[in-house]
Amino acid sequence: MAKRDYYEVLGVAKGATEDEIKKAYRKLAIKYHPDRNPGDKEAEAKFREATEAYEVLSDDKKRPIYDQYGFAGLDGMDQGGGGAQYSHAFHDFSDLFGSMGGGGFGDIFDNLFGGGGSRSSGRKRSGPAEGASLRYDLNISFKDAVYGTKADIHFRHNETCEECKGSGCAAGASRKTCPTCNGAGQVRRSAGFFAVQQTCPTCNGSGTTIDKPCKACGGRGVQEKSKKMTLTIPCGVDNGKRIAIPRQGDAGENGGPSGDLIVILHVENHPMFERDGQDLYCAVPVTFAQAVLGADITIPSLDGKRIELKIPAGTASGKLLRIRGAGVPFTGSPDRKGDLYVKIIVQIPTKISGKQRDLLQQYLELDGATTSPQLLNISSL
Repeated sequence: MAKRDYYEVLGVAKGATEDEIKKAYRKLAIKYHPDRNPGDKEAEAKFREATEAYEVLSDDKKRPIYDQYGFAGLDGMDQGGGGAQYSHAFHDFSDLFGSMGGGGFGDIFDNLFGGGGSRSSGRKRSGPAEGASLRYDLNISFKDAVYGTKADIHFRHNETCEECKGSGCAAGASRKTCPTCNGAGQVRRSAGFFAVQQTCPTCNGSGTTIDKPCKACGGRGVQEKSKKMTLTIPCGVDNGKRIAIPRQGDAGENGGPSGDLIVILHVENHPMFERDGQDLYCAVPVTFAQAVLGADITIPSLDGKRIELKIPAGTASGKLLRIRGAGVPFTGSPDRKGDLYVKIIVQIPTKISGKQRDLLQQYLELDGATTSPQLLNISSL
């Protein structure tokens, strides 16, 4: 079954704000949560669908990719669908309603309406956290996409601070439990009958504070730096191909691993060649005589080599001739290639010499062409 558009699933416009997306997801999550609809497969499916949509649209890395490329742009990314783990969505769900803990849906309403359960609804964020993955858009030529190449890329990312080794603390200082949230990373805000969890404004959700932050990084534990590296682009890649470079994204927090650098390839058009999967297409002009009598010609290939091509006698304009194994190499199997299809274009001269005219007149007389031809069946053309 085809997936529904994520914005349609949440019932929001494409330009919806982060707050609008959260509110829409919260409404659907309460309505369709499995703990509220035990045994209802349809409700469970709708809950998963809404969570998958929220997982993407609430992520500032995934949402732009989805907006530009749709579902195809998310292929291979850690996102909803199947048996996916909706870690990002559930964390924000906890931010809105309090931790689900082990008590399921009932705890959500306890927190939402001010229930006095003994379980702490805060979530500590002081443990190791993976860094953000970064996107890099790279333009490459049509030829380089077919045969592969190497490209130098320059980008900026956060690296672990060399001064404090990622702790964020100056020499001799250490992290302390946040006095505002008591290390929970969240505070409880009451508004009438409602009580909602919010990220602690003092520690920004980390659960700890630093009396003497590192001067080099300002207590962040990371520093933004530029980096240059050479990327190997394999043969046979297509427009929109994503190449993940592990651990070249932003550095993680509190000793967590770095994210990845996601390079998205944008292939430029070629004036002479087109591509369909592993096959290449081009067009070559031939004269009227070559088309009628047949000819052996050579044409340039995409890589600049010369390819021999036999024009059979009686070749009509528009006919496709196939050259096996002269197409696009398969990624990972460069010895396997698609085919090259050459479209024959019979050119009719607009200016001819007197001798050519005499010969054509003789041909016309021998040809016995009628001056009252019958119409052709269009479906057979």
